[in-house]
Amino acid sequence: MENGTTMADYYRIEKIDSLTDALKDELIEVWGKSVRSSHHFLSEEDLMHYRSRIMDTYFHAVELYVIRQPNIVAFMGLSDDMVEMLFVLPSEKGKGYGSTLLKYALAEKRIRKIDVNEQNSEAYQFYLRKGFKVVGKDYTDADGKPYPIIHLQKQ
Repeated sequence: MENGTTMADYYRIEKIDSLTDALKDELIEVWGKSVRSSHHFLSEEDLMHYRSRIMDTYFHAVELYVIRQPNIVAFMGLSDDMVEMLFVLPSEKGKGYGSTLLKYALAEKRIRKIDVNEQNSEAYQFYLRKGFKVVGKDYTDADGKPYPIIHLQKQ
C-alpha cells in the first residue's frame, strides 16, 4: 500500500437497512464465535440469555454496520452516542476489521463512548490502545449480573 495506507483502509463498511432473519442468523453466528473466544467468564446459561436478548431486542435497537469478505467477518451496532457492540470473528482478528469499524464510528458518526466487560481484557486493551480513557465503572451489567462494565470515552 502506498503512503502508509493498509488493507484496513479499503474495507467496505455496509450499513444494514433491512434486518432479515437470515442476516440476524449470520450476525448471531459471528457474535457467538466472538463471545465464546473472548468472554470465558460467561456460563452457557449466560450465553443463551444474552443471545436471546441480542436477537430479540438489541439488534433492533441499534444501527448495524458490517464488513463482509464475502461473508460477515465483523459487525458493530451504534446508538445515538455510543458503540453498543463490536464483534469480529476470532479467525479474522488482527486484520484491521475492528479498527476499521471503530474508526468509522469515531470519524463518520462522531461517537466517543463505549462500554466493555472488565473481564474481556483483550477488548479492554484494544480500546485503551485506540485512545479511550476510563470514565466510570458499574459492578454489574445492565441485567444485574456480576460482570463489571467499564465505561470508556475518547476526547
